[in-house]
Amino acid sequence: MILLLRNRATPEQLELLLQQHKFYIKTAVDIERRVLVGGGGLHADCEEKLLDDGSRQQDIWAASFMPLTRKIIYESMVNLRPRQNRKMEILDPNIRERVAQIIIEFLGNL
Repeated sequence: MILLLRNRATPEQLELLLQQHKFYIKTAVDIERRVLVGGGGLHADCEEKLLDDGSRQQDIWAASFMPLTRKIIYESMVNLRPRQNRKMEILDPNIRERVAQIIIEFLGNL
């Protein structure tokens, strides 16, 4: 189930986010508005929900999160942009850190 979060997920919400892939959550994060969408079959599903909510494309970054290990994988087609990021993996360490902070704040330690 795709959920838009503006603050920390509840344990019940985390269970819903894990329904699609069982042990990891595909997310898209607006690093400026500090909004996270997770639970889609594709990162693009989460990106679309953020765009519908008013996010700007340049502020959206995608990653997958594994709650049990707290591992974050920063690879997604959503991150591939000619002007900002030339690979599927988020290359800018500052953007990676901002994405990680939001993911851990909203989904970690539950």
